[in-house]
Amino acid sequence: MSPERFVAEFKELREYIRNGYFSPDSEISRLQLMRESGFSEAQIGVANKIVSEALTDALYTVLLGIDGCSAIGSHQEAYRLAGENGERLSGFLETLAWDLFHGKST
Repeated sequence: MSPERFVAEFKELREYIRNGYFSPDSEISRLQLMRESGFSEAQIGVANKIVSEALTDALYTVLLGIDGCSAIGSHQEAYRLAGENGERLSGFLETLAWDLFHGKST
């Protein structure tokens, strides 16, 4: 797996969770809970935005943490992460993560 694919997997995870929470047919849907709690459609839309932003922040921070550019929790250090084929993944994630999560492609 390339560093680009690795970062893309995190973005796909974000979309899977966000879409799943707000899709009525998903096994992880939270729509019924929100509606039972009295959320209006506008409030569900706001919740969708908040969940998307929270997932973006969390997953982006984890990727930066792996690269040593940010703390994961209270500790900051660089990690050496490689795919099964031995290709190094860490050390290349910061710019890729920025571009996918905050750049033109979001």
